[in-house]
Amino acid sequence: MAQKNEKGVTGGAPVVTEPGRVRNVVLVGHSGAGKTTLVEALLAASGTIGRAGSVTEGTTVCDHDPAAVRQQRSVSLACAPLVHRDVKVNLLDTPGYGDFVGELRAGLRAADAALFVVSAVDGMDAATAALWEECAAVDMPRAVAVSRLDHPRADFDEAVALCQRVFGDNVLPLYLPMLGDDGESVAGLMGLITRRVFDYSAGLPAAVREPDPEHLPAIQEARDELIEGIIAESEDETLMDRYLGGEQIDPQVLITDLETAVARGHFYPVVPVCAETGVGLDALLDGLVTAFPSPLEHDLPAVTGVDGSPRPPLTCDPDGPLVAEVVKTTVDRHVGRVSLVRVFSGTLRPDQVIHVSGHGMAERGHPDHDADERVGHVYSPLGATLREVPACVAGDLCAVTKSGSAETGDTISARDEPLLVAPWEMPEPLLPVAVVARSRADEDALARNLSRLVAGDPTLRLERNPETHQLVLWCMGEAHADVVLDRLRGGGVELDTEPVRVALRETLTAAARGHGRHVKQSGGHGQYAVCDIEVEPLPRGAGFEFVDKVVGGAVPHNYIPSVEKGVRAQMERGLVAGYPVVDLRVTLVDGKAHSVDSSDAAFQTAGALALRDAAEKGQPTLLEPVDEITVRVADSSVGAVMGDLSGRRGRVLGTEPDPDAEGRTLVRAEVPATELLRYAVELRSMTAGTGTFRREFARHEPMPAHLADQARKESTTH
Repeated sequence: MAQKNEKGVTGGAPVVTEPGRVRNVVLVGHSGAGKTTLVEALLAASGTIGRAGSVTEGTTVCDHDPAAVRQQRSVSLACAPLVHRDVKVNLLDTPGYGDFVGELRAGLRAADAALFVVSAVDGMDAATAALWEECAAVDMPRAVAVSRLDHPRADFDEAVALCQRVFGDNVLPLYLPMLGDDGESVAGLMGLITRRVFDYSAGLPAAVREPDPEHLPAIQEARDELIEGIIAESEDETLMDRYLGGEQIDPQVLITDLETAVARGHFYPVVPVCAETGVGLDALLDGLVTAFPSPLEHDLPAVTGVDGSPRPPLTCDPDGPLVAEVVKTTVDRHVGRVSLVRVFSGTLRPDQVIHVSGHGMAERGHPDHDADERVGHVYSPLGATLREVPACVAGDLCAVTKSGSAETGDTISARDEPLLVAPWEMPEPLLPVAVVARSRADEDALARNLSRLVAGDPTLRLERNPETHQLVLWCMGEAHADVVLDRLRGGGVELDTEPVRVALRETLTAAARGHGRHVKQSGGHGQYAVCDIEVEPLPRGAGFEFVDKVVGGAVPHNYIPSVEKGVRAQMERGLVAGYPVVDLRVTLVDGKAHSVDSSDAAFQTAGALALRDAAEKGQPTLLEPVDEITVRVADSSVGAVMGDLSGRRGRVLGTEPDPDAEGRTLVRAEVPATELLRYAVELRSMTAGTGTFRREFARHEPMPAHLADQARKESTTH
């Protein structure tokens, strides 16, 4: 059963049967810009909910996650559909904080257009600017909502100027704010195309009237710039000449050309809005349904067979083959697994047998899987509230529950024609957090809860390190880690965190001889084995070599493999700090055996003792892993990043312009892995949230003596 209606939901779920009556819009912007508050206001303005909730009170539709309520900021993607002018608008509210970029990526995947929410008080962050470039690369239609106009420090003109500097050309306002009688608060909007005033003094809907004489100069100046921008994108090549010749262009012609340019991703209208007072909400809703494209106008992702074989391009056809994608999976205590699904082709219906495929995420703890399942009910999600619908057509979003295998990123298709949608890009989690359960019972609960979290969060990677014996959660940052730990504890798991240990290696730095003697006689069959070895270090990465130079049968031939086996076992156990030993050549040169008491086990023990004896003379040292990293930063941050890398014992290998983004640089360096444990957090702080990096293992190198001594001491406590 669906959950009962909550948080003032009014009426039933919106149902559409044609893709042309759907708009999928993702709201993006920095944390605190007012995205969730704007969604709440739009839901109330459209009559979807009785009254708008509050972020600070934890009563909004979208921020229903307990972590979001506690932190008073969005931490996950939420879907909130409304109906305006008989068009269903699926609003996708995304977190603005960089740690939750995985939720943002999911929102972009599910949407056909993006609404950038920019605060008239705080401007925007660099991450929002980078996201604009990302949307531009795929020609995603965009518009800008300048929010928080009711704040005393709000400056609409400066916000627009900032957008134009950062976002580039064709970012132009459709309306200008109009002050009220007090000369401070925003009471209405001045429409530039229609030259009408929309007065919100009495609330929604706005009263439409002619502008006052004092408004005309401001309207005319901004209108001329807007019209020139629209005409420049028009397909009617005569329009500019007619306009410059003094002809008054029909407003409807301008509106039609504007809508076409926006839908194609060539023009970016700016709408001033105030969620608290309602100013601009109806204008924004009108723009969403008229200017943003329907799913019929948006390119669909490529598909293949489950085996990777090519398939024809998809079309947004409700009667076509079923192809849908799970853009988000959560586990609800009452409903179980809830999957938010974007249907690209076909129609998803209750009781339909579907095929669920997930491939290509094994390295993040998502093994490849294929399963046939029966859909139970199909729902229209409104935040956490699920409202049952009869079907979900191509282009629309819905939720399905109680799937046994569906994970974020999985493809849903017809059982008789299973397909796989090309995956979207997911950032690599680079902040490790080691967790330990407090009791045996908690270990079982931890395993169950982790499997649920990993199923829904592809930016979370689970690692059970066999060398350090730690359970490590790789997260996007501290805020992401806090949410993950909150959810684990909320699932009844008592756990603690501990410092992450890096798996080191040991080796010898000088040649040495070792003598191993294992002789025991305690009545009955005894144990007798003696061996002498020579040990010499090998170059880094050379591995292990075992050489037999025994002469005269001092060690019987059948026991030589036993010596090697004992040496290898001791290398695995370590010599000084319990870490595996690498890059050695061990040569067996002599030994003794007994005709009765020698055995395989005895020579294994003697081999291990000989290596330990050699280690006391061979100057053992610890090796630490060194990673090669590539840091992607704005040009202005290159100096700070290079200086920081040097402070981490790193070697900068070089820099080069980023081929994928103007004004950004790639810095390549080699850095010890122990210096990168918190680099994801510190790089974000250093670059105002815009720096990213990737890493891969390069080799092991000797650890500085003072750090090696510290590591030896720590190893005795684990």
